[in-house]
Amino acid sequence: MIIRDIAMQRIVVPLRKPFKTALRTLESATSLIISITDEDGRIGYGEAPPTLAITGEQLEGIEAFIHSIKPRLIGLETQNTERVFELLHKGTVRNSSAKAALDMAIYDLSAQQAGLPLYKYLGGYRSVFKTDCTVSVNSPEEMGEDAAAYVREGFDVLKLKVGVGDVELDIARVKEIRKRIGNEIKLRLDANQGWSVKESIRAIRAMEDAGLNIELVEQPVPAFDVTGLEQVTRAVDTPIMADESVFSPQDAMKLLSCRAADLINIKLMKAGGIHHALTLNRMAEACGVECMIGSMIETRVGITAAAHFAGAMKNVTRFDLDSPLLMSSDPIRGGIRYEGATLFLSDSPGLGIEGLV
Repeated sequence: MIIRDIAMQRIVVPLRKPFKTALRTLESATSLIISITDEDGRIGYGEAPPTLAITGEQLEGIEAFIHSIKPRLIGLETQNTERVFELLHKGTVRNSSAKAALDMAIYDLSAQQAGLPLYKYLGGYRSVFKTDCTVSVNSPEEMGEDAAAYVREGFDVLKLKVGVGDVELDIARVKEIRKRIGNEIKLRLDANQGWSVKESIRAIRAMEDAGLNIELVEQPVPAFDVTGLEQVTRAVDTPIMADESVFSPQDAMKLLSCRAADLINIKLMKAGGIHHALTLNRMAEACGVECMIGSMIETRVGITAAAHFAGAMKNVTRFDLDSPLLMSSDPIRGGIRYEGATLFLSDSPGLGIEGLV
């Protein structure tokens, strides 16, 4: 089927409470929703949140990129994905979130045209799984209260944001949370590049010695420092996950060739969409490295696309797809469904997104 039109709409949704990491603080979710219409009137949806601190993109730049490439995409056959994605990626660098929005809308349309939910179109490994829940970086006391509240809501895996202040404060944060929730709940730490190599090793070893039972530590050092990431990985027993260090297949090749991390966090907004995410996952799988599916602060459009990708892939074994639960309202109809920490994929064709409220 031929691409007939591409449209965009800005949305802003307040968060339930400020989302704080080592890189930024957000009080609302701003995003650009993309819709691609084929010649039979089907609509595929995608999303691009501006995440200047990670992807380098602002809302106006995302819109400008889509305006510039729109005339070249209209008239193409959605099922000719190699040609479509060659056009999308060839001749333009970065703009990964803008590319991801167009990519997921095209995959949505292709799966609809095939009469299959996207996760089955891509591989169909699972349709139900659990997400973790993110605890923003704050004082130890506030993080402890938030963690306990999420556990009461049914979450048994928490992702703790750290990397703000000295490492002793981060250790105190984790100790306070363990005191509040006990040892049965899984804890993941995300430093968002906030530690040096030596700080990372000191902090992780201290937490290991204290028996804080950390499942993994995500991106402890700056994204560019793959050598430093490798040093941390080799120096500690706790698994280390790469996030901001891996955007492209070329990044993954560099990291996997020296085994600089034990795990990789794939985000569609970093990878430029599902097309490259599939390559990243297969590369990691071939090297015996499991992947997490992660996200930015996205609505249920982007999260649904990420969830369908994850549902299709056996090697994606961890899920960080809680951002719609952090929002004060839901502007999207259709898509994934939450029951506490459990996430259900729809069997409607494509992503099952019905539009904006």
